Amino acid sequence: VQLQASGGGLVQAGGSLRLSCAASGFTLRPYHMGWFRQFPGQERELVAAISRSAATYYTNSVKGRFTISRDNAKNTVYLQMNGLKPEDTAVYFCAKSQNVQWRMAVYYNDWGQGTQVTVSS
Repeated sequence: VQLQASGGGLVQAGGSLRLSCAASGFTLRPYHMGWFRQFPGQERELVAAISRSAATYYTNSVKGRFTISRDNAKNTVYLQMNGLKPEDTAVYFCAKSQNVQWRMAVYYNDWGQGTQVTVSS
């Protein structure tokens, strides 16, 4: 069971990035999926989540700028990030959940390797 995040990089403020989270060793279809970010010295923060029925959740700071989506056929979850700000700079991770409380970070597990997003001002 492995989740691999990719697509991070260095971008100027106002720019865009699309992150991908590819699953291997299992199928994403029955899982709720979440994108998290971690600032230095802080715990991971749930940024966006998508249920197995494609309902979505966003933390307030990214609403209207980020879009989470899933392609079960490709076994991949995406995070489209537009209007990036320097405060979005962090390591981004994806994880999965089977809990009905899929909007809550504590119910996610199987963290993949993160991808660094750096937004310059």
